[in-house]
Amino acid sequence: MKQKRTYSASETEALGYELGLLLHDEAKVVILLDGELGSGKTTFTKGLARALGIQDVVNSPTFTIMKKYKSKDRLKTLYHLDLYRLDGAGDDFDLEEYIDGTGMIVVEWPFQAEALLPKDYLMVTIKKIEDNIREFTMECVGIPCQRAVRYIWEHYFLMSQRTWCLWDSQKMTS
Repeated sequence: MKQKRTYSASETEALGYELGLLLHDEAKVVILLDGELGSGKTTFTKGLARALGIQDVVNSPTFTIMKKYKSKDRLKTLYHLDLYRLDGAGDDFDLEEYIDGTGMIVVEWPFQAEALLPKDYLMVTIKKIEDNIREFTMECVGIPCQRAVRYIWEHYFLMSQRTWCLWDSQKMTS
């Protein structure tokens, strides 16, 4: 499995942004984020949200389990779930109750409710190497995200410095 590294929170967010742009036009995509506490799951999700045109502050839904964000034009929806507080059975949590069938669904701590996971998803594993260094692996299960994952591996880090510079300037002007 291929691995890529980011060297700051800004780079982690930029990687999420780039992936979000690639998946922007998918009717429905499920992204599972696996990583220890503090590995950058929510930081990565902030980038995904920005790529969808979401201007709200994105933070971890640990205590609410799920937060729903709409893009400024109301055309895109991001469902951000954090299943950390659920036990292995899912606490009778009904994922479908919260999701209208479209949008980007990001699930932190997905294995807390493994029985609820869909058959098609993108698994993003984040490993904290040092204070600011993160190692990412991505695995696509199903059809919708394969093109985006291939693009990330083949092109993203070749143009990463440009992307991060653009990302920082966009953050400064927003």
